[in-house]
Amino acid sequence: MALNTSAEAPLPVGEVSRLIGGWIDRLGAIWVEGQITQLSRRPGAGVVFLTLRDPSHDISVSVTCFRQVFDRIADVVTEGARVVVLAKPEWYAPRGQLSLRATDIRPVGIGELLVRLEQLKKSLAAEGLFALDRKKPLPFLPQLIGLVCGRASAAERDVLENARRRWPAVRFEVRNTAVQGVNAVAQVVQAVEELDALPEVDVIVVARGGGSVEDLLPFSDEQLIRAVAGCRTPVVSAIGHEPDSPLLDLVADLRASTPTDAAKKVVPDVGEELERVQQLRDRALRTVRGILDREERGLAHALGRPAMEHPQRLVDERTAEVDALVGRSRRVLGHLLDRADSELAHTRARVVSLSPAATLERGYAVLQRPDGHVVRSPDEAGAPGEPLRARVSEGEFTVRVDGDRAGAGDRDRDGDGDGDGDGDGDGDG
Repeated sequence: MALNTSAEAPLPVGEVSRLIGGWIDRLGAIWVEGQITQLSRRPGAGVVFLTLRDPSHDISVSVTCFRQVFDRIADVVTEGARVVVLAKPEWYAPRGQLSLRATDIRPVGIGELLVRLEQLKKSLAAEGLFALDRKKPLPFLPQLIGLVCGRASAAERDVLENARRRWPAVRFEVRNTAVQGVNAVAQVVQAVEELDALPEVDVIVVARGGGSVEDLLPFSDEQLIRAVAGCRTPVVSAIGHEPDSPLLDLVADLRASTPTDAAKKVVPDVGEELERVQQLRDRALRTVRGILDREERGLAHALGRPAMEHPQRLVDERTAEVDALVGRSRRVLGHLLDRADSELAHTRARVVSLSPAATLERGYAVLQRPDGHVVRSPDEAGAPGEPLRARVSEGEFTVRVDGDRAGAGDRDRDGDGDGDGDGDGDGDG
């Protein structure tokens, strides 16, 4: 319950400790799981002291139990072992210290560990942390490799030696950590996060040699799995041997069966790459030579064609065709001109034969009055003595109208066919 206190009416430390103890006493017994980090069994003492730690977090709590409670599991439990404790929280008022009074301690067996790991595996898989589409590809040739491993361990030696043997110029950023025990998870997580924060690190390798299921438990810890899943840098898991399969293998971007295998998968072999480069150069040279040979054959075939050997022949053939067409066109044009000239001559002859000049040349005359009007009948000749202009083939002259006029029926009354009526044919009347 809330307490009414103030600067003028504070509670003494003893009262506060008493109240906290009263609240804790109301808590019942609980089952707690953790890892034993410190174990104190004093000879002749009736109480055993130990420290229970959460391996995923830097949290510990003191546990006390009677000697007969611990003696039941003393042969199978040592420091670093995982246990399940039935205990009741207690408050030690003089020191203000919380502890657990254990009445039952049970070691966590391999079967129980495997069941819990399987449950954690299903839970993380349901979140998609093991999905293939989350896997990041490794760089072909990493310039700087981050390595998380135990100090002076065989795993570190295997990775460094094999990687440098394959590619001597490769560089490493090594973080030595605990790889088993109570501090392993926190140190490995910190090392991975530090390496992931370095932009020059191209890939991170987490390596450890073989061990028991309990020894490899830190690499199945949920905190480490989530830290690796959040890395932007590709992570390679090289834990234990081929049969070992911690959860880190599932979340990592690449799983290596051993540390040596990790070095082979992360770093290319310089000899193999040089051989591959030489093979590619040979293949490129063969391809270029094949292209040149094919083009040379095509060029030779093109040059062997008649049009290329005698290029003037085509011009000569076209010249002959042009000459033939020009000659043909000239002949056709000549025929057309000749026919047009003949038709023009015939037309001219017809026009000439029908022209007034031709009529005049046959002896006819055209009479015109002074106003230019042509006289077509005696009535149009005008009054007697009026002058008329007579036009003949060779020129013209003036005549005068006579008083005696003959009609159309009287023009050839003498029957001599000259139309003058005087019978002598001279036209003088």
